[in-house]
Amino acid sequence: MFKVNRKISIRLTEFRFSFARSPGPGGQNVNKVNSKAILKWSPAKCKSLPEAVRIRFIKKFANRINQDNEFVISSHRFRDQGRNVADCLNKLRDLIIEVAEPPKQRKKTRPTAGSVRRRLTEKKRQSEIKKSRRSLPNDD
Repeated sequence: MFKVNRKISIRLTEFRFSFARSPGPGGQNVNKVNSKAILKWSPAKCKSLPEAVRIRFIKKFANRINQDNEFVISSHRFRDQGRNVADCLNKLRDLIIEVAEPPKQRKKTRPTAGSVRRRLTEKKRQSEIKKSRRSLPNDD
């Protein structure tokens, strides 16, 4: 199980990993070893993710979901596959935690008297500036 927090955990069988050659450090090994990890995960099909979290995740990260409805994340920070896989999972954990808490509802408040007064005086000042730019009508 991939543990996101106390309430959310996802089965590792839902993730698909593939590997490619990494553009990062590695010396002579860089052209021989597939150390870059690519994680593919379908959040829409994930049963262990709460419905509200799933909707917020898909909405927030829609630009990172491909045509196959898979969320793709990759890592090539390290020289070996194992640490890059762990890095992909850590990145995913951070993204899920980011949307796990529902956003706070905004409470409507009235503008303060000072802010209303400042807004109106600024409008009046701007009006005077524009009025001074006008040309006077001809008496012809």
